[in-house]
Amino acid sequence: MQFTPEHLSLRESAARFIEAEINPHVDAWEAEGVVPARALYRKLGRMGFLGIHKPLEDGGQGLDYSYALVFAEELGNVRAAGVTMGIGVQTDMATPALARHGSDELRAQFLRPSIAGDLVAAIGVSEVSAGSDVSAVRTVARRDGDEYVIDGGKMWITNGTQADWICLLAVTGEGPAHANKSLLAVPMDLPGVSMSRKLDKLGMRSADTAQIHFDGVRVPRRFLIGRENEGFRMQMQQFQEERIWIAATVIKALERVIRDTIGYTAERRAFGRRVLDNQVVRFRLAELQAEVELLRSLVYRAVGELVAGRDVTLLASAAKLKAGRLAREVTDACLQFFGGMGFMNETPVSRAFRDLRSISIVGGADEVMLEILSKGQLRHGL
Repeated sequence: MQFTPEHLSLRESAARFIEAEINPHVDAWEAEGVVPARALYRKLGRMGFLGIHKPLEDGGQGLDYSYALVFAEELGNVRAAGVTMGIGVQTDMATPALARHGSDELRAQFLRPSIAGDLVAAIGVSEVSAGSDVSAVRTVARRDGDEYVIDGGKMWITNGTQADWICLLAVTGEGPAHANKSLLAVPMDLPGVSMSRKLDKLGMRSADTAQIHFDGVRVPRRFLIGRENEGFRMQMQQFQEERIWIAATVIKALERVIRDTIGYTAERRAFGRRVLDNQVVRFRLAELQAEVELLRSLVYRAVGELVAGRDVTLLASAAKLKAGRLAREVTDACLQFFGGMGFMNETPVSRAFRDLRSISIVGGADEVMLEILSKGQLRHGL
């Protein structure tokens, strides 16, 4: 992929913003278990980072996804992946379907303020019994005159304690599981919406994650995104950008872990010499960096195909799979080279180990990616 001066300018702006507005605060946000999303997202919105590939008429920059890739990759330099995940929900998980399929009125009410950072968004797909198996979603939105009445619950909702609205996937019909669901824009301050608990997680602790309940929640039918009962298809489309985005954010995060490990092992001495002087350490770190470069190439290729308007289901799934597997491999190996210090929370590699373990789960587990890829092989006779 060839980057223009405009791409590089965006990358430099994002890098400066991260170092000035995010990284100085991540330790405090991790300790508090929450990012001040409204304040941070307003700053991001003023910089144009929340609507890079969204339409100009909705307050976005109207750029293609290669520019969103640059921003996502740079977010890998945020020193707490929970912060990154919350931003990604706002840009590439809760809003793509609304931008593509939402009515003018709906986009004005929910999308434009989200791009400006004035509203915090969440994506409501996962449930206690329906994580990667999206077809198993049981939350129901039944018609009642000019309204939908929503009953059910959502689990593992990032931005869930602060969200102003949620892009909700719910059952709206009687047909097959892949053709009976719709996406709805649901304000979180409506009667019947409640947060049952803020979840205590292994990693990504700065990302506020909640369990949400909907008890007789009434929303106007005009809050439907696109057509009724086409929500599953729209969510699958939305997943492709989400999975590419997740993989892109992993690249520089892993490079940072490798750099930190090189720095530590160059200083740490054992048995009369630097740890880095052991060939097994040097070779392993070189091998891991080569793997990260392969991930970068895969992500760039997927984005190139996406920008060209081609189906990227297989490439996005492969990138997401590789990102999750590699995140586990790199952080585990590097933590080992830190020895006892690697097990200390004060050491950045331990946070990366905890945070990036989720990459193999969020946005579709590794096993789901493998199912998509294997079916693609059979379909194309590979």
